[in-house]
Order: sequence, then C-alpha cells, then structure tokens
Amino acid sequence: MIHDTLSGLLRVFPPETAHKLGIRGMKMGFGPRQTAADPAILKTELAGLSLPNPVGIAAGFDKNAEVPDALLAAGFGFVECGAVTPRAQAGKPRPRVFRLSEDLAVINRMGFPNEGLDLFARRLEARRSKGGIVGVNLGANLDSEDRAADYAICLERLRDMAQFFTVNVSSPNTPGLRNLQSRESLDDLFTRVNAVRGKAPVFLKIAPDITDTDVADVVGVIRDHKVDGLIVSNTTIARPETLQSVHAGEQGGLSGPPVFERSTELVRLFRQAAGPDLAIIGVGGVSDAETAYAKIRAGANAIQLYTALVYKGPGLVQEIKSGLAERLQADGFASVSEAVGKA
Repeated sequence: MIHDTLSGLLRVFPPETAHKLGIRGMKMGFGPRQTAADPAILKTELAGLSLPNPVGIAAGFDKNAEVPDALLAAGFGFVECGAVTPRAQAGKPRPRVFRLSEDLAVINRMGFPNEGLDLFARRLEARRSKGGIVGVNLGANLDSEDRAADYAICLERLRDMAQFFTVNVSSPNTPGLRNLQSRESLDDLFTRVNAVRGKAPVFLKIAPDITDTDVADVVGVIRDHKVDGLIVSNTTIARPETLQSVHAGEQGGLSGPPVFERSTELVRLFRQAAGPDLAIIGVGGVSDAETAYAKIRAGANAIQLYTALVYKGPGLVQEIKSGLAERLQADGFASVSEAVGKA
C-alpha cells in the first residue's frame, strides 16, 4: 500500500522528525481512509461506549489533538489523544526517542511534551459536533508541585469535550509520577478527579512494572471510587535480556513486542481480580491480529497500539481487524465481547 511505503520512507528520518511529518501529512489529508464499514462481528461495548471495532490508537501519537478525525477515518475504532498537561511544556531534552529496530521496539523518555491545555481544548471544541470515540490522556507537568491537581484541572476543563478520559500515573518519564500508583495516592487522586468529572467514563492507566500483589490494591481503588476501567499497560522500565539493539540501554519507557508478555499477563490478572464487568483496554506489544486476539482472550474488551505502526505502517490497522474477524468466526464467537477472557 502507498501509505505503508511512505511510512517506510519516514523511517529514514529521526523518530521525532518522522512523527511530525506524519502528523503534518495527516492534517493535509494524506492519511489512509477506510471506505467500507467494519464487519458487524467487530462491534463492541467499552464502558458504555459503542465502538465500531476494538482497535484503538494509544496516547502519545496525537499528543495535541491535531488529527483525531483523520485517525478515525483510517479505521481505528477509537482514538486517545494526549497526554495533555495544564501548561505547555517541552518535555525532556533530545534525543529522547530511540528505535530498537532489531527488536521492533521503541524507547522513549519524552516527558509529556505538549502545547498545553488551552490549545488542546480549542481543538476538541472545534470537533465537538463530529462523531467517533475520542479520548484524552491526562498528565501532570514535570515541575508541578501538586500532581493530583493537574489531573483535576485538565479533566474539569475538558470533561464535556471527549468521550473518555485516562488518568495516566504510569509514565516513567515524569520523575515521581509512578508514586501515584500507591493505594493512598490513588485514593487521594480519584477523590479529586471525581469531584470534577462529568458523565464520560474515566480510566486508570497503570505500568507493567507493578507486582502481582499490587493488582488487588488497584482493583480496590477502582471499586471504591467507581473508576470505569483500566488501561493495561504503559511502557516498561525493565530491559529483557533478549533485546538486541544498541539502544537497549537508553533510559525511558520500552514499548513494543518486549512488553507483550507481561502486559498481557497483567490483563489476565486484572480480569480475574475484577470480574467480568470492568472495562479493560489491553496495550503493549500488539503487532498483528494474533497478539490483538491474545489480549482480548486474556481479558481485554478492546486493544490499543502505537509502536507497531512505526515498523508496519497504517495498513496494519486493517490487517488486524480482518484477522480478528476471521479468528472470532473460526472460534465460534458472534462478537468481540464473547471472546473476552476466554483464554
């Protein structure tokens, strides 16, 4: 496909340059467009949201809500923009993104670079009348003295402009942010978030580096504060011995296939601990229909991807959806929801 060829050409540029060129191209209308409706078997529900298919794009691609509608037009079932912070910030010093080509992986230490809440809000407001499921990943400024307040500020401003929101306390690139994953900190955070939230569902995004024993605490917070769902998981600070790239020792969060096994195991553990009703989005190492289906069978209601697009191009979305439909039919499932947790 021509778009996948262009994607390959972009990889000759440094990662951030290639990404900016890709966003600019989509804004100019050069992105792929899906022409036919998704198969009915792919329709699914996620925390009360009706998705045409369960394949979403993860936060980090459209940091500033510049191209959510182009991404929906390309065939994604839902889009998560951000992370957005109250004040614009440059993030960490460059270089801060590294392709681990031999591993089909990426390490980033971006630190939530974004243009700030005001511009983000204006862009969401401008598309308010359009359809599609668009969510917002909420972050905190690097120099914030009250991280919990940052999440509440962003959510209160945007609460009527998006279909779901994600409280992201799991990025490894904002110092001390992951400390908010403790039970006490999450209790305080969601008390403040719930005080300003609207009707849209709120998710919690957790790190793959939590321990199995942390699962019960997280589920307890979700129940106590009526959080609508989980995104499992963010990037990892772990470095598997299997990594082959010269960039394997770079600091930051590792994404792509090396994260797949642990993130999928956490999906299974959270599904077992929370039961059938909690909405779970599985993310981490999804690179084809087989890995997407494995996440769903482990307990995910929907999945997200990002890193695989760097290596396989935007045509991957259609490949995954087609392969998912084939696997669901072959296993006798009439819908995505019937396959959730059936591994």
